[in-house]
Amino acid sequence: MIEIELNGAPHRIAPGWHLQELIDALALANQSLAVAVNREIVPRQLWRERLLANRDRVDVVRAIGGG
Repeated sequence: MIEIELNGAPHRIAPGWHLQELIDALALANQSLAVAVNREIVPRQLWRERLLANRDRVDVVRAIGGG
């Protein structure tokens, strides 16, 4: 297991996970999200390519509509 920081809290994942696998494991697939790794926005089309590493800082923000 490796440890990342997810929205400011420690979170353990399997080695070799891509960002998409994390999103799937969090049951957030198909939601309106903005995701940054180490303070750099990662476009949705790159989630399957972005490999996560030990101590990566991942921030996931859900878009919420309102008015």
